[in-house]
Amino acid sequence: MWTKEPQTEQPGSASSRESRFPGAPLSATASIRPSSPTARDLSCLGSTLEIKGEISGDEDLQIDGKIEGPISLPGHRVTIGRTAQLSSQVTAREVIVYGTATGDLSVRDRVEIKKDAEVMGDITTARISVEDGASFKGRIEIESKKPPVQPDPEATEVPVGAITN
Repeated sequence: MWTKEPQTEQPGSASSRESRFPGAPLSATASIRPSSPTARDLSCLGSTLEIKGEISGDEDLQIDGKIEGPISLPGHRVTIGRTAQLSSQVTAREVIVYGTATGDLSVRDRVEIKKDAEVMGDITTARISVEDGASFKGRIEIESKKPPVQPDPEATEVPVGAITN
């Protein structure tokens, strides 16, 4: 016969409900995401956080606080929020700037500098957009997306005296 399990949490407690506010921490069960192509992992650094040091990882990052130090997320998006103040070398797939960023940006796909954003540093990317009202001081180097070079199997070097089949 089926019996109801006793409840270990009080209804309405912080760990039993999910936050409806973006960027707010979720319970452990709420952090499990469906395995669909639209689901992306996103970490958020709030506006009151100040971090000095290296940041690296394997998920998208939303920054609203003050960061000093290199950021390396080569396959992911870095969003620099309106309240963010970055003093960093950033390596990412995509960077969107709403706040202030000082340092070089090395971005594989694209950089977007939004209205009222400030960027000071050199940018290397395949695509870039700068909205009216944005501030930018530095150099831009546009790199075209090139397919990876495949070695020619006929052009492989064979040492002298080696026997090949």
